[in-house]
Amino acid sequence: MLRYALAAFSQSPSVARTVLVLAPGDQSLHRRFDEALFAGLRFEVAYCGGLTRHASVRNGLDALVAQGARADDWVLVHDAARPGLQAGMIENLIQHADGDGALLALPVADTLKRADDMGCSAGTVLRDSLWQAQTPQMFRIGRLMDALDHAEASGAIVTDEASAIERLGDRPTLVRGSLRNFKVTYPEDFALAECFLAGNSHSSRQEP
Repeated sequence: MLRYALAAFSQSPSVARTVLVLAPGDQSLHRRFDEALFAGLRFEVAYCGGLTRHASVRNGLDALVAQGARADDWVLVHDAARPGLQAGMIENLIQHADGDGALLALPVADTLKRADDMGCSAGTVLRDSLWQAQTPQMFRIGRLMDALDHAEASGAIVTDEASAIERLGDRPTLVRGSLRNFKVTYPEDFALAECFLAGNSHSSRQEP
């Protein structure tokens, strides 16, 4: 899965560099990350991952700044568990981002139910303005650092970068993503991912 995700960024002409954030323990002898398996892809590794997504992203931003990135540079944060990403999706996100940033997302198509404490349906949630967030999510480095720091200081639990940005009052643009960019979460998702990735899986053309 990781190779597919890295390939999308490697094929995107607007991406200057890609940093793969791994846990410090992945550098050990028994868990060493083998970059040879990803030959031909443009990326570098930073062994600075934290105990949470929040910490890993924040540490990754620190690594970028330490390597010369500026606060007003743009950064895209992506889940490695989304192997269906394509370069065309990345380019579309970049083209539609405004000053508050942007994220790939899809309008919710299913009927949503609110459950009670017993696991029974207690109501239907209106879906007219609901979107399912995806990644990459794109923001200015300095603004994202401030947002993550503010969320941590407030004790807030943020499940993606956009939710941290929203806490500062910013309104990132929702850019329509793709079904193939879903997050592999459950065992049965692997078979679905294989279906999406079969054939011309590394194409930079965005699927409808």
